[in-house]
Amino acid sequence: MAVKQTAGRKNLGEFAPKFAQLNDDVLFGEVWSREGQLSLRDRSVVTVVALMAQGLVDSSFKYHLVSAKNNGVTRKEIAEILTHAAFYVGWPKAWAAFYMAKEVWEEEIKTDDAMASHAKSMIFPIGESNDGFAQYFTGKSYLAPLSASQVGIFNVTFEPGCRNNWHIHHAKKGGGQVLICVAGKGRYQEWGKEARELKPGDVVNIPAGVKHWHGAVKDSWFSHLAVEVPGEDTENEWCEAVTEEQYEK
Repeated sequence: MAVKQTAGRKNLGEFAPKFAQLNDDVLFGEVWSREGQLSLRDRSVVTVVALMAQGLVDSSFKYHLVSAKNNGVTRKEIAEILTHAAFYVGWPKAWAAFYMAKEVWEEEIKTDDAMASHAKSMIFPIGESNDGFAQYFTGKSYLAPLSASQVGIFNVTFEPGCRNNWHIHHAKKGGGQVLICVAGKGRYQEWGKEARELKPGDVVNIPAGVKHWHGAVKDSWFSHLAVEVPGEDTENEWCEAVTEEQYEK
């Protein structure tokens, strides 16, 4: 997606109109928009390293760090990029760059720390990012398959505020799901009923045909084991997302 930049005209439009036009329309409007030749993510990496090499760790450097983050560069990746570049541009410049990068990725650092703390509170693994079902979740979730034979058992972890859509487990006979809460605080609600809070040790029996949702409270990570109850002609129907109003209740 083309970068729309207006900083030049906003800050220097009257004082240096040509420079402002070149900055906004050429540098960002044309060069940064050549994604067929180099992605925005790669251009961000190149720019960050180039500015770091000159020791320009000012507001423009922070701007490009934020852009790099928005363009998909993770905390671990920026740490590796700056570490690698340090051997070529100089150790003092790397230190200055790291201080600013740490500030930009602060929220991600806090999230990683909270996630690690949550993982230590239970015996089951958090697993991998639940990308295959991401479209049915508000927020980020993780999935760790524990058993795939006889009975399907999965450890599902929700970041704070994450929940799945309303959904129904259908079955001609049997079926449904059992939730066994193992860590953190969560919430479960059936259509037409009040939501209930969940804590480690709680068990929720969900019969087939019941519309419901479950997830974490706003200020806590949450994990539960999802046990698939065997049945005939079982299938899962995903419905609408849980609204903020429904979630807040």
